[in-house]
Amino acid sequence: MTLRNRFLALLLVLVSNGMIGRSQSAPVVIRVDAAHPGASISPQMFGIFFEDINFAADGGLYPELVKNRSFEFSDPLTAWKEVMAFNERGIQNAKGELDIRTEDALNASNPHYLRVHAYEPGYGFYNAGFRGMGIESGAEYRFSAYVRASGPEMIRASVVDEKGNEIASGKLEGFNGKWQHYETVLRASATSAHARLNLYVEQKGDVDLDMVSLFPVETWNHRPNGLRKDIVQLLYDMHPGFIRFPGGCIVEGRELLNRYRWKTTVGDLAQRKSIMNRWNNEFDQKAAPDYFQSFGLGFYEYFQLAEDIGARPLPILNCGMACQFNSSETAKMDELQEYVQDALDLIEFANGPVTSPWGKLRADMGHPAPFHLEMIGVGNEQWGPRYVERYKVFAAALREKHPEIKLVAAAGPSPSGDLFESAWANWRELKPDLVDEHYYMPPEWFLDNTHRYDKYDRSGPKVFAGEYAAQTAGQANSGNRNNWRGAIAEAAFMTGLERNGDVVQMASYAPLLANTDAWQWTPDAIWFDSLRSYGTPNYYVQQIFASNTGTRLLSATPQAEGGLYTSATIDDGTRELIVRVINTTANARPAEIQTNATVASATANVIILQSTDLNAENSFEHPKAVAPVSSTAPVQSGTLSVQLAPYSVNVYRIPLSAAQ
Repeated sequence: MTLRNRFLALLLVLVSNGMIGRSQSAPVVIRVDAAHPGASISPQMFGIFFEDINFAADGGLYPELVKNRSFEFSDPLTAWKEVMAFNERGIQNAKGELDIRTEDALNASNPHYLRVHAYEPGYGFYNAGFRGMGIESGAEYRFSAYVRASGPEMIRASVVDEKGNEIASGKLEGFNGKWQHYETVLRASATSAHARLNLYVEQKGDVDLDMVSLFPVETWNHRPNGLRKDIVQLLYDMHPGFIRFPGGCIVEGRELLNRYRWKTTVGDLAQRKSIMNRWNNEFDQKAAPDYFQSFGLGFYEYFQLAEDIGARPLPILNCGMACQFNSSETAKMDELQEYVQDALDLIEFANGPVTSPWGKLRADMGHPAPFHLEMIGVGNEQWGPRYVERYKVFAAALREKHPEIKLVAAAGPSPSGDLFESAWANWRELKPDLVDEHYYMPPEWFLDNTHRYDKYDRSGPKVFAGEYAAQTAGQANSGNRNNWRGAIAEAAFMTGLERNGDVVQMASYAPLLANTDAWQWTPDAIWFDSLRSYGTPNYYVQQIFASNTGTRLLSATPQAEGGLYTSATIDDGTRELIVRVINTTANARPAEIQTNATVASATANVIILQSTDLNAENSFEHPKAVAPVSSTAPVQSGTLSVQLAPYSVNVYRIPLSAAQ
């Protein structure tokens, strides 16, 4: 072989391996047509999906530190144990006894209470919370309980750390022999991630206790029954357009008896009826027999949260069907009116005047103004003829009495197949406002489906991508990771959602939250323990898209080519072009973003989320190992020249002239 032929052969190998070539030397040209804006983009385009899975509510967003505070778990003494006391010979002293009672209870919704028999002064018992109580030095905690006592006049509270050192204390006293609410504030002198609450009866006699609580004084917006500040801050920072609640399979329940009933989650905390969480033992490898729902975080708090973080509320209601993956129990058609009435009453609770029964309850709870509910989901992830039949009943009643409320229908648990196609055939005929599609699929699926909605019917129901997440190890596999491989695939897919914003009007990653000490499902957007929380790479992808949505679609070419995925919009409020470019290749890619718009400034704002390691993850120790970095870049003659880093999500905001 001649020297020339050897050189040509080597060159061919280098080109075929992608080591050299036009894509590496010449910039990719991305053309954005700002002269012909397309359809408007929903202001609720990217939002969040909340479900009480992974101890996301009790033990998470809802910061009550006492587990089983109302003694309503299947085993009413779950989480409550005696403080061991030994004499000088090492023999345990029997100073008292814990006894669950129901006669003459606090109320009918909360029938169990704890009777403490103190045979000697100083009898003690404790609660260790949700895998330990997170206590912060200098913070204040409200210790409270309903108490009825015969004899003892005082209960002493002692918060101790992992080594048994007391780090906060206080007392309840002055009991009158009748059920009454008492409270005091404790101030912590040290930090502990696994503290516990010890309670001591200081005189002989019997004490009845219910709704025993240790609650941080400092909550989001300083609400007495407020939410955990660090977690809500992460939600607020996402700038979500909506929040879907309370789930998820939580809505359905394993059986109808265990379904979510919003009416039992509002009003006085002591009147809210606890039930077993349906994720209690769903997975054999992650059983959680101590997982219940206290409903301290109920529908009022959900509406309040939506308002606090600037998101539109999207409640999902049971349609008379339990989870079809479990019992598939279905209410009879002549029993469905109760479920329909729940939907009608919810609209009144959210939007009705204070002179209406449910509007008055909202006002009595502290919110006389309406919550501006605009949409409701009928069922969660149902499918088949039984679901369609029940949806029709809901739709008829809601369309007649509240035509202003948009209805969301389900497309089943999968993004394709017979069930999916059958569902869409029905929805094209029945015309709900939105159809909720779910896809928990491998990262490769998300890359392959960026054009999924290009050919959807523009005149049919709109799409709500209600639950999605890249499954790096397999659907419902405990080995799934919140790594950059999954997150960047989701980002590429989201450019397709955005390019089809005239069809896809809402989208939310799922699940949202996971307790690192008590989770059932991965991956999840935000992880937390008793004191800390952090956003995953997937979280930051959601944040970048939700914070840079725009108001109208623009054409950007190429859309998906050579491992690059693009989308573009115009923000009429800020007068900016917003261009997103996802580089899913291992190579740095020079690019030129060219626009026919009149640029008002020579500087574009740039946000880059990037890692060269597809296995990269965030953690408590390194919460921002993969996190957005902001900078600026010059724009010359309508062209922005950039370098797309390997495996990167890039957002460019280019200011336009006022006349554009």
